[in-house]
Amino acid sequence: MTTLVTNVAIFKDGEVLLQKREDFEVWCLPGGHVENSESAAQAAVREVREETGFEVELTCFVGLYYHPGLDGLGMHNVLFSARLLGGTLQCDPGETLDARFFSVHALPPDTVWWHRQRVLDAAAATSGGGQAWLQNVAQPFDPTRSRQRVYAQRDASGLSRKAFFMQEFGNPALAAVKLEVGQLPPPAAN
Repeated sequence: MTTLVTNVAIFKDGEVLLQKREDFEVWCLPGGHVENSESAAQAAVREVREETGFEVELTCFVGLYYHPGLDGLGMHNVLFSARLLGGTLQCDPGETLDARFFSVHALPPDTVWWHRQRVLDAAAATSGGGQAWLQNVAQPFDPTRSRQRVYAQRDASGLSRKAFFMQEFGNPALAAVKLEVGQLPPPAAN
């Protein structure tokens, strides 16, 4: 099964924060796996705090990347850019040997090759880039409810497809939907 991970490009005075991984002793962007019941944006902020001690605000969804991963199962990687809010650099010795800011165009030679492109992409992105939304609508969890089972229930319901969808998945309260990263476009002029 493909996993979902995050990376964060944190910029300060034209430089980007890299961490030196404990497991391979190479430089990369902070980040890690998205845990159950958290969004990619929440995971990104948590991972930065755990690995570096810094508190950040995500400013831009930069992109989505795919990498085969060490286990061969594959990883989709969500890249955000961020700015520092506070905290003190404190490396987690189980994950991070060192963390420093580097010029975007003078990264250490032992930087993970696929993170080099991510740094350049994040540096080129603007705060008006993509958006990440938390659509926190509680749906009853039933591990046996496959797509095929839902279709069978729909067909047996006697409802139109649209009516069945509205009954099962409805319209969430707006309070359940939150823009986590990015900006809404300005309202259209009349």
